[in-house]
Order: sequence, then C-alpha cells, then structure tokens
Amino acid sequence: MDRFLSNAVNNVDAKGRVSIPAAFRQVLAAKGFRELYALQAINEPAIDVGGIDLLERYEKRLEAEDPFSQTYSDMSLFTYGDGAFLKTDGEGRISVNDFIRTHTGIADRVAFVGRNHFFQLWEPAKFEAHRAEVRARLSGRPSARGGSESAPE
Repeated sequence: MDRFLSNAVNNVDAKGRVSIPAAFRQVLAAKGFRELYALQAINEPAIDVGGIDLLERYEKRLEAEDPFSQTYSDMSLFTYGDGAFLKTDGEGRISVNDFIRTHTGIADRVAFVGRNHFFQLWEPAKFEAHRAEVRARLSGRPSARGGSESAPE
C-alpha cells in the first residue's frame, strides 16, 4: 500500500496524543518516514500531513517562481510559516498541539482523512460537514454526456 486511503476517527488521550490509524502508519513505514511534515490547509480547517516528499513538492513549486515575486513570498510563508514537523512516538501517536488545535478546532477526537500522497487531520464534525458539501458539488456536476455523473465506469 503506497497511498493514504479512507478515513478514521480516533480519540485524543489525556496527554494530548492521538494514534495514527494503522493503515496510515503502514504507508508511512513503507515510505520510510520517521518525521512528518504538516501544514495548515489554505481553504479548509484541516492540517495536511505527509512525509518529507510533501515538503519537497512545495519546494519544487517554489523553485519555479521568481524569488522576488508576490507568489513566491506567499508560497514561502504557506510552506514554511504555516508548516511544522510532527514526531511520532513508539506507539504511532502524534501530539495534538496548538499548531493543530488552533487551525482545526480539534478537541478530543481527530478525523484522519486519506488524500493519496498525504492525509489530513480534521475535527470530525467539520469533516462530516465538508464531506457533505463535496458530495453535493460532485453529485450536481454535469457529465460530458450531459447528465449527472455518479460513479466512474
């Protein structure tokens, strides 16, 4: 397995730690990631989490920009100023710190949401509301045949 797929909700323990779902830990182990790169999502109250490859994707995009441009400045702030490294403990848990809580509103439960090469941390009720909005947008989207799309064929 090399993708973050599906979603799960786990409880935050009394010390402020939450277990990363086993399937996600398997992906991290397969890719050899010991430290996680995390950043505050721009348009969602979520934290994007992945390995060093996630940070490298943003850095590669930055390299394509003029270092004196506003876009470069904005992307640099997003990539580094809104980013942090998270460490996992021996049990596969991360600490739900202020960096995470402030942006997401997470209190005692965390929704882990697979997004292919990274995953997200959400406050569960916010994730359910967002998922309902996404489903509504996708179900109302016209297909190339003129009707509504459902599942891919």
